[in-house]
Amino acid sequence: MRTDGRPEKDISVAVCSYSLALDVIANKWKPLVIYALENGSQRYGDMKRRIEGVSQKMLTETLRGMERDGLVVRKVHPAVPPAVEYTLTPLGRTLIEPLQALHVWAKAHHEDVLSARERYDGQDGQDGQTGGA
Repeated sequence: MRTDGRPEKDISVAVCSYSLALDVIANKWKPLVIYALENGSQRYGDMKRRIEGVSQKMLTETLRGMERDGLVVRKVHPAVPPAVEYTLTPLGRTLIEPLQALHVWAKAHHEDVLSARERYDGQDGQDGQTGGA
């Protein structure tokens, strides 16, 4: 409840711009793909080697979703076998700066978050409640 007398705004996930933004980038692999493409086009195989731990299936699904959202373009070069290259679109490039800011925040607060999680997890079972709730 607000103390200034003004009514609080309703939050609707369906129309919230935060929801769209998170839908576009909230995936384990999308920020890493953007980072991999930040300095220019990459072939699929090179990207797969650079992004540690990503399976072929997940990288393909991630790139398809990003292409659908207008963040990357896919170009097939006629060769045997075909060479597929991905590039960030101008829209995709607009995510570089916000993701860099998140990276800076994560580096600065990594230990804080881990400590908070440890404190929270350490409260399990106290007062008969789970997770400090």
